Amino acid sequence: MDQELAVMPLEDVAPENEEAPETVPVPGSLVPQLSRTAVLLDIDGTLLDIMPTPREVWVPPGLAKTLNRLYRRTGGALALVSGRSLNDIDLIFAPDQFPAVGGHGAEMRIEADGDGVAAHAPPLEKELKRRLAAIAKLSPGILLEDKGYSLALHYRLAPHAEKAIYEAVSLIRADLPDAPIEVLPGKQVCEIKHSGFTKASGVRELMTHPPFAGRKPFFIGDDVTDESVFAIMSDLDGIAFSVGRRARGVAGHFDAPGDVREFLAHLLDDERDAPLP
Repeated sequence: MDQELAVMPLEDVAPENEEAPETVPVPGSLVPQLSRTAVLLDIDGTLLDIMPTPREVWVPPGLAKTLNRLYRRTGGALALVSGRSLNDIDLIFAPDQFPAVGGHGAEMRIEADGDGVAAHAPPLEKELKRRLAAIAKLSPGILLEDKGYSLALHYRLAPHAEKAIYEAVSLIRADLPDAPIEVLPGKQVCEIKHSGFTKASGVRELMTHPPFAGRKPFFIGDDVTDESVFAIMSDLDGIAFSVGRRARGVAGHFDAPGDVREFLAHLLDDERDAPLP
């Protein structure tokens, strides 16, 4: 990432109805005091590179060290915000464990060594899940992921099946108009979850708990499901950046997860922060 690029002042952040800016952040100028900042990070497509299947993602060398140092530097106010479950997040980053909002806001862990806290998210009804799971039989290459609170149909290995998947989901929703579900389109994935909770609702709840409460959130995300968090950053006096695209409501964007990882490592170079213990 080019460290000579200029930072866009916060007052110049484009509103959601204008074209999103093209700048990327310079670490030392953007976050002058990590001790007053809550660092919130999406995982897939933001911290980690997208892989053909969800199980193939991996943590590049150095990232775990960066996250652990940021966790200490922020006094514990660093959290992963993901559609993945807390168990899945922990498997990916094992043996490390971080505060997290999982399952699109269905689960939450405030402290790295704390227990998960369910956020009013019941599992999908068994018969509904069975009908949705049957969609995976439409084509070889459609991968089914049962997250408990939601069900995801990945078609990265079967891109031709996209239209058929969404048509099948629409038919099920039409047959069950009162079912409290929401469809989340993503990067070659169709996810169906209970309505009433989102990444944004999870972040709002997270920001009421110490050590996050009273801090300015800084969020980085990449997918459609992250747009709900982009939309509430102004409410929380925070700032957001997108990855891979110029999303609306953000202060700028990164080209790829590798740029995000480099940026986070450079945050630790800011001499205005207190030294690590």
